[in-house]
Formats: sequence, C-alpha cells, structure tokens
Amino acid sequence: MSDTKLAFTHTVAERFLRYVVIDTQSDPNSPTTPSTAKQKDLGRLLAAELQAMGLSDAHLDEHGYVYATIPANTDKNVPVICFCSHMDTSPDCSGANVKPQVVRNYRGGDIVLPGDPAQVIRAAEHPALASQIGSDIITTDGTTLLGADNKAGIAEIMDAAQFLLSNPEIKHGTIKILFTPDEEIGRGVDKVDLTKLGADFGYTMDGETAGHIEDETFSADGASITIEGVSAHPGFAKGRMEHAIKIASAIVDRLPKETCSPETTEGKEGFLHPISISGTLEQARLDFIVRDFTENGLKEKEALLEGIVKDVMRAYPRSSYRMEVREQYRNMKMVIDRHPEIVDYAVEAIRRAGLTPVKTSIRGGTDGSRLSFMGLPCPNIFAGEHAFHSRLEWVSVQDMEKAVQTIVHLAMIWEERAPA
Repeated sequence: MSDTKLAFTHTVAERFLRYVVIDTQSDPNSPTTPSTAKQKDLGRLLAAELQAMGLSDAHLDEHGYVYATIPANTDKNVPVICFCSHMDTSPDCSGANVKPQVVRNYRGGDIVLPGDPAQVIRAAEHPALASQIGSDIITTDGTTLLGADNKAGIAEIMDAAQFLLSNPEIKHGTIKILFTPDEEIGRGVDKVDLTKLGADFGYTMDGETAGHIEDETFSADGASITIEGVSAHPGFAKGRMEHAIKIASAIVDRLPKETCSPETTEGKEGFLHPISISGTLEQARLDFIVRDFTENGLKEKEALLEGIVKDVMRAYPRSSYRMEVREQYRNMKMVIDRHPEIVDYAVEAIRRAGLTPVKTSIRGGTDGSRLSFMGLPCPNIFAGEHAFHSRLEWVSVQDMEKAVQTIVHLAMIWEERAPA
C-alpha cells in the first residue's frame, strides 16, 4: 500500500508544540532515576494522552519510564516491535521556558530568533535548510534549546499511535511504546524493564535528516586518570614538589592536536576527548570519553592515552598514576547485522513514505545502542531534529509528518511480511 492511499490527518506539530514547553532537562550530577523529577511531568502527560487514546495499560513507572501497548489487529504471528524516544533534553543548554515559533512556508535565507537577535540560524551554516523551501520550520526564540531532541520523536510516535488506533483497517501486530528518561546523560535504559516491555525488535526515533536510518553507532568507553603528586610547602618546595595539577595539564597538552579529537575528526574516525579536569597539588583527576566504531580502535586510543601518561610521568619520578577504563556502550551494528530484516523493513517504510532511504552511522550513541546489547535489536530512524543541544535547534513540521508515516508503514510491513 503506497503512502497516497493512506489519508493522514497529522497531529504531530500540535503535540510537539505542547511537549516542548515542559522543561525536562536531565542532570548528570543527580544520583536519582530519573535524574530530575520534572521529567515525570511530561511522562504523566504522555501516559494520560495514551490512556485517552484507549491504551488501558499506558502508565508512568516509578523510575520515569512510560510504557504502553497498541494491541495487534491481525491473526498473523507478527513479531512485537517497539518504538522508543527519550523525554529528557540536554544539560548543555537551558530547556526552561521554551518559547517555540513556527516559521511558515520558509522561503530560504537566515532565520533570526526574536528573543535574542544575536542568535541566527544561518542558511550557510545549516545546509539542511536548503531542502526545506516551502516547509514550516519550528525554532525557539533564541534563549533556550528547542527540545526536538527528542520530543520530535515522542510527538511522532504519539501521532502514529493515534493514526493506527483511528484506522483499524490498517493491519499490524502488537506495538509497544517506550519513552525513557535520562538518555542525554547516558542512563536512558538503566532501569528499563524489558520483560514488561515484551518486544522482539525496536526502533528509536531519534535521528536527524529525513529519510535516514542509522544501524551503526560509535562504541564508547570512559577513561579516568588519577594522578598522585608530591606535596610540599610552596616556600620550601624546590626539588620536592611534584604538582598533580601540572602533571594532569601536561597530559592534556600532549594529546594529538591535528587528529583524534572531536574537532578534527569526521565520518568513521574516532577520538579521545577530555571532559573534565579537577584536583589539588597532591591529587588530580582527568576524565575522558573514548569513541570509535571498532573495538580495536578503542583499544588503540586507550593505549595512546596511557602512552602519553607514561611519557609525562617520567619527568615526575616520585609521583604515580592510576588509569581506569569503563565500558559505556558498543556499536549496535554487531547485533543488528544478525537481524537484517529490521533495517530492510525500515528502508522500505521510508521509501513508502515518499523519501529516499539513506543508511548512515551515528557519531554518538542512542538508547538503541544499549537496548541492542540487552536483547532488543534497535536501529535509529530519523526524527527530523537539527542543531540539537543548542539555541539554534530547529525541526521541520513536514519532516516530522514523514517520520509519522514511516512508523505507520513500518507497522504495516512487519504484518505483511509475517507468515499467515
């Protein structure tokens, strides 16, 4: 069935505008789950809206996760698929008092944001705008981020759910809905109950450009280096003091300048990235994130880092260091490649929605990275979000509508391809 035979009446834009004004910023320094109680404000609204659609099992659990089930309306034995998005917004930029604006029938050129005219979405710096002529672009007023990452995905899943429930002639298997907290701080699936979810395969709706599906992510480690220096009174320190902060600073200074950093890499190139430095004369700590698409690439970068540390430490013979590496997530492709139909069906759904499918890799991770290794293979489908984590964030209404259509077609394709 082609897209033209489905009479879509979209609610995705109005839902999105309703969701983004709810502040759901997560907090990496909080030990709780969710890390901020305000994420539950959106969770309660979503659970209530899902119940109003007729999904009686929709609920928000104690950890801030929203679960719901769209029952199957076919006799076929269709695998249970899940659509997932995260409710939190990035700690990198304020998500409080979001004031969205809709630039209707975009005609090209720069978009000046009215709350802070110094914030300009420049067409030259946002080449994706070139394909949006005639579209309706949603931005903020320039004083906050927008939250399309990932409330666009939430609105798309909600609109698709409403459409499927309103059109029972569209056959589909059981569909699970999952909205998670704390994805932006790497804890998005820490407390998810996959047994309760009961899905066989999943899709996160958390990608960028319309038509894109991502079946590969970085693999990720965290590395910390603790330096034990030698303390002495600064008035009598000659030949005695070995300053831990200076040692840590020397390590950072030795990092590659032209390669192996976020600002010098692209495509399939990985990096070492210092994210914090703290300490005193006697002890200092450096924290890094390490990213690559392969296990060997991670090991090479971690060996490079330790080699730099050892080289620096030679100048401080009475000081010592300790390096610890922690696994964060792994490239989802290792799991997804065992189930090629997951991506194949998504490619076909994107095509049926009238777009050209593009398979790409994420220079980052999603909830789907960890879900895949927890037993729920889960590639990432476009949500239409652009310039996320910034005040210049924007999304196209028409791209969100295409994402809704992709979800609906994907549900149909899983049912079509299931054995009778």
